[in-house]
Amino acid sequence: MNDPVPATGRQFEIAHGAARAVVTEVGAALRAFEVDGVAYSESYHPDRLPPGAAGGVLVPWPNRVADGRWVLEREPQQLALTEPDRHNAIHGLLRHTVWTVVEHAESTIVLHAMVPVQPGWPVPLLTSIGYALDESGLTVTHTVENLGARAVPFGVGVHPYPRAGSAETDDCTLKLAAATVLPVDPERLLPVRPPRSLEGDEQEFRRGRRLAGVLLDTAFGGAEPLPDDPDELVRHSLTAPSGHGVELWADPVFKWVQVYTADEFPGRGRAVAIEPMTCPPDALNSGIDLIALPPGENWIAQWGLRPF
Repeated sequence: MNDPVPATGRQFEIAHGAARAVVTEVGAALRAFEVDGVAYSESYHPDRLPPGAAGGVLVPWPNRVADGRWVLEREPQQLALTEPDRHNAIHGLLRHTVWTVVEHAESTIVLHAMVPVQPGWPVPLLTSIGYALDESGLTVTHTVENLGARAVPFGVGVHPYPRAGSAETDDCTLKLAAATVLPVDPERLLPVRPPRSLEGDEQEFRRGRRLAGVLLDTAFGGAEPLPDDPDELVRHSLTAPSGHGVELWADPVFKWVQVYTADEFPGRGRAVAIEPMTCPPDALNSGIDLIALPPGENWIAQWGLRPF
């Protein structure tokens, strides 16, 4: 008799020096990232569904689609309502898919998954995600290829929970490279107005704000590299009181970041998700920052985690 398969499928480990990461077969999610035994990403048991979508790969859209409805070339589309309590479709179509490993070396792994034509999604896509460890940390590479006969808009996001080692989340300082915030309906978390500039306490996230007492499930926009950044990367960070922490960097196409403070992450209590996204919630309807992919074309972008 074969051993039972965990809820997240097979577990794939990569390593480089003192760095180690674990990726799941189901969802191709980042389940662990650590250096010298110090955790820089929240983890969870492999035989449970990822809590709070931890590590999820959000393709072909991140966040929410109102009522699961959108329109492509005047053709109405109806996605499954995967957030039924709020009557939304959420976080794409691949979080519970078994991904195929196409490359696996000591410090790298690449997985592929197909987004087939289905109710609510009329154009097939082939997507891949690559995880690679080196001296600086973890680099994640996304590709999307349009296998269909017509152009399709899409977005990409991910749902990591960065962790500043053993520091309590409430003691850490969150810094965001964002300039705007998207007002949403508090019940359904859908946009109710266009993005606006940061106001009041929100502006502290530009400089760094301690997370004690902060509750967020918020889409921040206008994320862009600093003018003097030689690598031209968007940079968010989580810093412990000791000054140590983790930076989440991303290519400039990740203009958005959803921040979610979870009060009951298993075995941890408070945790914070810092989710780079190429577009905001309900972008399939608003069209804001959607990526148009012609037939036969490829798209590629990267983000990563860097301990400091």
